Amino acid sequence: MPLNRVICSSDYDKAIEYLKALLPFKVIEYTSSEEHNGWVIPPKWDLKVARIMRGSQLVYDGMRHPLAVIALSASFRGRVDREELKKHLHYDHRYDDSIPFHFRQLFRSWQRDWGFCVPRKLYDALPDGEFDVVIEADESPRILRMLELTHEGAFGETIVLGANLDHPGVANDGMAGVVVGMELFRRLAPRKTKFTYKLVLSQGIIGSEYYLGKQRREERAHLMEGVFLEMLGSDTQLALQASREGRSNIEDSISQALHERNASFRTGPFESIILNDEYIWEAYGVPMASLSRFPYPEYHSEHDDLSIIHEANLLEAVSILERAIEILEEAPLISKKFEGNVCLSNPRYDLYVDPGQVAFGKSVSQEQQRLRRLMDLIPTLTRSVTTRTLARQVQLPEEQVRAYLARWAEKGLVEMW
Repeated sequence: MPLNRVICSSDYDKAIEYLKALLPFKVIEYTSSEEHNGWVIPPKWDLKVARIMRGSQLVYDGMRHPLAVIALSASFRGRVDREELKKHLHYDHRYDDSIPFHFRQLFRSWQRDWGFCVPRKLYDALPDGEFDVVIEADESPRILRMLELTHEGAFGETIVLGANLDHPGVANDGMAGVVVGMELFRRLAPRKTKFTYKLVLSQGIIGSEYYLGKQRREERAHLMEGVFLEMLGSDTQLALQASREGRSNIEDSISQALHERNASFRTGPFESIILNDEYIWEAYGVPMASLSRFPYPEYHSEHDDLSIIHEANLLEAVSILERAIEILEEAPLISKKFEGNVCLSNPRYDLYVDPGQVAFGKSVSQEQQRLRRLMDLIPTLTRSVTTRTLARQVQLPEEQVRAYLARWAEKGLVEMW
């Protein structure tokens, strides 16, 4: 039986302990008293008994799969008629033989009902009459737990790789990203890197909110950018979704790695492919791209199991991310050291790029126009950026971008690592 990894549960804790034995994760915990931005940690919830009976006949076994009872269901014991029972049954509108993931109550623990997730064919075939329903769950004080693994680099600037460790009983949604992230960090372990890398395994949405919101602002300042790893085991096409502004170094490096590997993939702007924890990270000023194989047919259903996971697809994702990190590590990193706009025509700097003056018949080449765009882009930088990413944005050879930025570094306007 797959683990019932709801946000706070004994099965989720089992997953934590299992993964800690594989890699030196740090466990981060938040208690029930720590409400944040209106988010409330749900109680620890362990389902013990769940069934629907009609007389002596078992109509439905709620213990058959972790999705068979709605997440965080209220306990209930009683006799109901068919119409009342149907108000508490939820089915997958895509398939007749599958049950869906009912997750809303995990984020609204103040408003709970009891219920089951059943196949549609069972829902449609329910006979008239009365049914005896039992749902019993143990509940205890809530503790939100997540895992963090840090690969220390020469600098504090940190690239985050995130994945969801919760999602009861499913394989691709969450766990596939966890496996890819762990294998990547296993390969990173012996290497010396320029950047620091963090693997953060948390509960969907609420975990990222607590992880970021409870950090001190000074700690968060080192979180440069990241990529969320999602649903990477299914036999569906890779998808690289951009961060909100589409300008992060890691997404640029992943894009290059995908092309180098001749991978089959598609790209899309922020929230055009998937909507998950990325928007939480972006709200805290951390650009967050995503690498996934979404959509896939079995999403949020009991059919999301090990049978749809392909090891070759997981390893392809690891290989692409590993190459992306190599690319990221190769390029110099630029950090701005001034505010506002410097008078670059001042002889002290001599960095001005003339855009031409049409009224006086002076036009410039496309190359010079692009160099001017680079000049205007530098004062707008809010985070460190690689020369490769800047070169892509202004469509100039990286060597030319490096040479121009080296002159800025000589004048003390940027730091170049």
